[in-house]
Amino acid sequence: MVYDLMIIGGGPAGLTAALYGARGGLNTILLEMGAPGGQAGQTDRIENYPGFPDGITGIDLAMKFAEQAQRFGARLEMTTVREVDFSRANKKVITSNGEYEARAVIIASGAHPRPLGVPGEAELRGRGVSYCATCDGAFFRDKKVAVVGGGDSAVEEALFLTRFASQVTIIHRREALRATRVIQDRARDNPKISFQWNTVVNAIQGKDKVSSLQLKDVRTGALREEPFDGVFIFIGLEPNTDFLGGALTLDPDGYIVTREDLATSIPGVFAAGDVRAKNFRQVSTAVGDGAVAAMAAERYLANL
Repeated sequence: MVYDLMIIGGGPAGLTAALYGARGGLNTILLEMGAPGGQAGQTDRIENYPGFPDGITGIDLAMKFAEQAQRFGARLEMTTVREVDFSRANKKVITSNGEYEARAVIIASGAHPRPLGVPGEAELRGRGVSYCATCDGAFFRDKKVAVVGGGDSAVEEALFLTRFASQVTIIHRREALRATRVIQDRARDNPKISFQWNTVVNAIQGKDKVSSLQLKDVRTGALREEPFDGVFIFIGLEPNTDFLGGALTLDPDGYIVTREDLATSIPGVFAAGDVRAKNFRQVSTAVGDGAVAAMAAERYLANL
């Protein structure tokens, strides 16, 4: 079967694209390797998405997106995309469940947390090293944990961790946070949160689980060791584009380059959300991307 529109990725961008595509009368399928929502689905509370003045959990918002897309006829398939073939008029995608074809494709595969790349990180992942506070926070009840990073995600996750941990230390390489002011103020007012400025993690230590961090003062180069039961890393994202195998033009950081209508370097292939090269990555901007990409794909198909 050849679909009109195939969407790779079920975050806010992909789910919005599925909604617009299906509602526009396109035979639409969305391929997602995990639970709908992407990074947003793992967020404890989203307070800056319009229409929810009291906020909403990431997973609840993702479920609403998915329900709405399916109500208009979009098909959601749980599978992992292995590789793509965009060389033909009908684009082909090879997945863990087999092959799918479509006349137009929107890539909304998102991004994943960037690792620190320090000794001990890979070895202790899942044993005190985490990239998702909402996933793993409950395992650190009454424990001392570190959060690495200074942006919105890092500070928001640190605030969430105070529900469980007895002490949360935010470790940041600079002298000031990059997070928005309202989030910074909440963190500074929380008695469980402390800060270590001008500091980076040099190594994560422990035998069977995290027991301490080797910290480095970026000004003096001095090293010190401090005990921690866990470390949560939020230092940015890396795009999920490995499965493309060089099929599309990427920027130096690996994000998909798009035009204003979110078309990529191959006709009939569009990109939306965190996977494309852009300045801002929020749920609201991802939703906007998904709508634009779907409408551009519909126009592309109408002109074939």
